Amino acid sequence: MFRLAMVLGAMLVATVPADAEPAAAPCAAQGVICVKSAHDFADTVTRIEATVRENKIRFFGEIDQANLAATAKIHLRPSKLLIFGNPPLGIQLLTANPLAGLDWPVRMLVTQDADGQVIVAYTDFSYIAKRYGITDRDAVVAMATKVSALVSGSAEKP
Repeated sequence: MFRLAMVLGAMLVATVPADAEPAAAPCAAQGVICVKSAHDFADTVTRIEATVRENKIRFFGEIDQANLAATAKIHLRPSKLLIFGNPPLGIQLLTANPLAGLDWPVRMLVTQDADGQVIVAYTDFSYIAKRYGITDRDAVVAMATKVSALVSGSAEKP
């Protein structure tokens, strides 16, 4: 059975062009908040990282997805995943449901569409709470929502 799944998976990959990208808008996903940046890609990343530092939020790292794609000889428009969070706040979601660790720390995606528009996307904390049945952490969800909006909002400022 495993062998059949591997063969079918390989056939599927072989039929999709390596440089294929979704036609849908990057915000066409349930529970995702998207913010249009007023800045270019590099400045957007710099602004978000600066806002995280200025607000004493722990920055865990970044994954340059476009660079990873290039190493696999696949074209991908600029795309970086920034990972950050405030453990005293975020860990409270995990104490309510350990599976919330799939969505915390915060992952904020900075990407650029085909027209050059830079988009900042992240998962809505109300959606995360609903997804994991977290009903007793309203203040945590509200604060996480506020912090995410503050960080992503740095891309909208002139």
